[in-house]
Amino acid sequence: MAAPSYSLFCLGNPLLDMQVRDGEALLKKYELKANDAILAGEKQTPIYDDLKQNHEITYVAGGAAQNAARGAAYVLPPNSVVYTGSVGNDDLAEQLKIANKREGLSEVYQVIPGEKTGACAVVITGHHRSLVTNLRAAEKFEQSHLSSPQVAPLIDAAKFFYVEGYFLTHGTAAALELSSKASAAEKTFVLNLSAPFIPQFFGEQVNTIIPHTDVVIANEAEAEAWATANGLSDPKDLAKVAKAIATLPKANTKPRTVVFTQGAQSTVAVTSDKPDEPKWYPVTALTDEQIVDTNGAGDAFAGGFVGALVAGKSLDESVEAGHKLGSMCVQLVGPQYKWPKVQVL
Repeated sequence: MAAPSYSLFCLGNPLLDMQVRDGEALLKKYELKANDAILAGEKQTPIYDDLKQNHEITYVAGGAAQNAARGAAYVLPPNSVVYTGSVGNDDLAEQLKIANKREGLSEVYQVIPGEKTGACAVVITGHHRSLVTNLRAAEKFEQSHLSSPQVAPLIDAAKFFYVEGYFLTHGTAAALELSSKASAAEKTFVLNLSAPFIPQFFGEQVNTIIPHTDVVIANEAEAEAWATANGLSDPKDLAKVAKAIATLPKANTKPRTVVFTQGAQSTVAVTSDKPDEPKWYPVTALTDEQIVDTNGAGDAFAGGFVGALVAGKSLDESVEAGHKLGSMCVQLVGPQYKWPKVQVL
């Protein structure tokens, strides 16, 4: 039987989000910033048991690229999107599969025996979310999984690829293999910077992938972190930062597109073929009462945006689809989408 064919192939760290509200005391206790994302250090390691014992937790399927993949699957026809990453052989992985199935996302996980599926503590305060990740099985991903009989045909058949920046903390070789193949075949490779600490502390890994990258997505904090790490004179000038990334050397001749979101403020996009013509896209503002939480909003934007690109939409239409899905996400608990499905494209 022929292997199934998916237009979009996504790679990242599969995580189960453990979400708690009114977490001001937790921010102080575990030395967290209100709107940030970090890997758990020694100081933060006890937070997972603390949440289980002392707080009311909402469990939500997470992992940045998995969230985006579910978003893309939400806006595309069935069997359009497939995702891989590594999980444990446990009930957390089963919860992820259930969430994926609802949105129409297929997965080809690498299962790591004896390891626990990764978890992310999500501390909500007002409209901010602080993410504390323990990768567990997710960081045990083996590059050989990409060439396995189950996965290799899916990569060959896909036309678009999406990788989260978080994956570069441990999986640069696998991301480079995927991006190089995509670039050589003139397919579209998308990289999301994911968090300020990625360009800040894993800049070398990011720079390895960028030459093969057709689309770079980030929020304003990630853009500023990249600009600061790369010595730009005004790291808060988003149009200039986008131009700097758009015009970096590229392995093929396709123009590169850079898209920066900034929450409720306008999104900016710059393309390497028109680097001095930034396009600004206003966001339809929501009231405070409409916003439930912002966890996963950036991933939802990326899912809608990339899903629209896969569907053959223009840059303008793709940003609009990203805005629609991001707006939908912040009105729900965690990185989820409305059910029954709402037509986005």
